[in-house]
Amino acid sequence: MATYAIGDIQGCYKTLSYLLKTIAFNPKHDRLWLVGDVINRGMGSLAVLNYLYDIQDRCVLVLGNHDLHLIAVFAGVAPLKKADTFSDILEHAKANLLCTWLRVQPLLHYDHALNAVMTHAGIYPLWALNTAQRLAQEVEALLRHEDHKSFLKVLYGNEPSLWNENLKGYDRARFIVNAFTRMRVMRSDGHLELDYKGSVENCPNGLLPWFKLPSLFNQNTRVIFGHWAQCILPIPYQNLYLIDTGCVWGRQLTALRLEDGKVFAVESQEY
Repeated sequence: MATYAIGDIQGCYKTLSYLLKTIAFNPKHDRLWLVGDVINRGMGSLAVLNYLYDIQDRCVLVLGNHDLHLIAVFAGVAPLKKADTFSDILEHAKANLLCTWLRVQPLLHYDHALNAVMTHAGIYPLWALNTAQRLAQEVEALLRHEDHKSFLKVLYGNEPSLWNENLKGYDRARFIVNAFTRMRVMRSDGHLELDYKGSVENCPNGLLPWFKLPSLFNQNTRVIFGHWAQCILPIPYQNLYLIDTGCVWGRQLTALRLEDGKVFAVESQEY
């Protein structure tokens, strides 16, 4: 039995299938961890979501920003954007089943035995693991509530940009979502800067990658994340495993075997 963490798929079903064949993934024995953004931008979003739904007992999926966008669009509280490529999901007979399943997935997954935590964008430096777990559960409860549309209506936005335990209501929840799903760089005091999407090398003055700030997080625990395809780090970098390797942009799709840390990467099959 093996556990494979896979980077941002973003609707690249052909490449996912090729990677699973390369690692000889067997859903009867093995497990998948998905770092989020499993859909959108690629042309096989429906096929990816269908496959993951079919093997849901053998996979763990944390939500990414693109996944949350699909959930909001399906709920009728956000518009479909010109660049979105998940209309096939919205128009499918199983749309409600698939989108409801996606909506109840977590923002964070931690496995003590594997000494690993997974989120889409990383762990906000001012949060210890128990804090991150607690805050993730707060938002998960909102997403799973029967009135989840009220939260989805105010999901979008960059404010507040600095964490404070005294934040309340939807402002509090929005910050938590942004930290788990959109975070890349920030000021030294912890203010999130959510508009920058470039490389580490070109980071504007006064901004740092989140993982360059002093952290309250236990440095002995492996952090598995994606989201930042323009950030190219060795795997691992310290105890961080950035496994978004830009498949949807024509680069690679990467899998990390958690039991021994072995990395598998295949070239994009989408083009």
